[in-house]
Amino acid sequence: MPKPFAYVNLDLLDANSSAIATAAGNKRIRIASKSIRSVEVLRRIIGSHEVYQGVMCYTAREAAFLLKHGFDDLLIGYPVWDKSEISNLLQAAAANGRIIVFMIDSIQHVEHIEQLAAAIGIEAFVCLDIDMSASYPGLHFGVRRSPITAWAQAKPIVERIIQSKWIRLDGIMGYEAQIAGVADDTKGQFLKNAIIRQLKRKSIREVAMRREEVLEGIKELGVQLRFVNAGGTGSMDSSRLERGVTEITIGSGFYSPTLFDHYEGFRYLPAAGYAVEIVRKPRSDMVTCLGGGYMASGAVGADKAPQPYLPEGLTLLSLEGAGEVQTPLRCPSGVALALGDPIFFRHAKAGELCERFPKLYAISGETIVAEYLTYRGEGECFL
Repeated sequence: MPKPFAYVNLDLLDANSSAIATAAGNKRIRIASKSIRSVEVLRRIIGSHEVYQGVMCYTAREAAFLLKHGFDDLLIGYPVWDKSEISNLLQAAAANGRIIVFMIDSIQHVEHIEQLAAAIGIEAFVCLDIDMSASYPGLHFGVRRSPITAWAQAKPIVERIIQSKWIRLDGIMGYEAQIAGVADDTKGQFLKNAIIRQLKRKSIREVAMRREEVLEGIKELGVQLRFVNAGGTGSMDSSRLERGVTEITIGSGFYSPTLFDHYEGFRYLPAAGYAVEIVRKPRSDMVTCLGGGYMASGAVGADKAPQPYLPEGLTLLSLEGAGEVQTPLRCPSGVALALGDPIFFRHAKAGELCERFPKLYAISGETIVAEYLTYRGEGECFL
């Protein structure tokens, strides 16, 4: 087959979908589309179990794209400011009888959306983003998201929403990234793993208390929420235990990239990857592939590099890594490789792989059963 190409193993994807549905307990699951980036894969997951309800989008244009494809209950995970995008989405959702929810974390967000909603006479649904990161002496444990960390900061925003006839508070969200997105079982890092696990346990208790405080405050103001969103693949075990949480956002667990190989509490199956072609043999114990340097976003580090997957035992060279136009690999003894052979890699993060390829070959057993277009394959590039 022409290389490079990307694939999704449907047997492993389905197994992950089933395992995640079971692990969710009595909570619904909202799928994080940024970790999927393929309409057909999204449909397959949603259709696999009744627990999957709704999508968390990452931009307004992506939400409009999914709306055209028939998806409903779309929560935009990050604030939108562009006036035309907000207005167009409000009108599209109303015309199709679908739900679009905008993320907010300030009165400025509320008033901006309110002005646009009033101008076209359509009520806008919003979700209040609560920051769930933890701050300890000398350490910010989590990610920088919303400026709202407690009910005292959330209350004026909720009261402002109540005053408006054009804005409805549909839900709240709190992403505990320090629990969901931080590995705690990395090989060779015993002390660091132990410290991270301790910090996670402490943070789990704090997160639950802060979320409960916000929910109680909202309830006292007489607001009925449709959903309370929490978690991620790495924090489902704790998020599902919170009484007030109604849904958990899951994305990376479906493809299970390499960053999710290093968690103590769960292990999913490597359902997606890509193949590049051997074009050189600089030494008897090395091969060089054409391309392959598909790096993951985030803080720069070795953990963001893709990793050779099959054949087993191949390793990147520390001085070169995975390159833009060539990737040399050291081969273990007993592995015979020829020019033109494929080397299979796994990406460090989930959906970002799809930005490099127009389609995913869908594999079941030993057969390619379909070709699923990625967003790129449909001519879209949202971020």
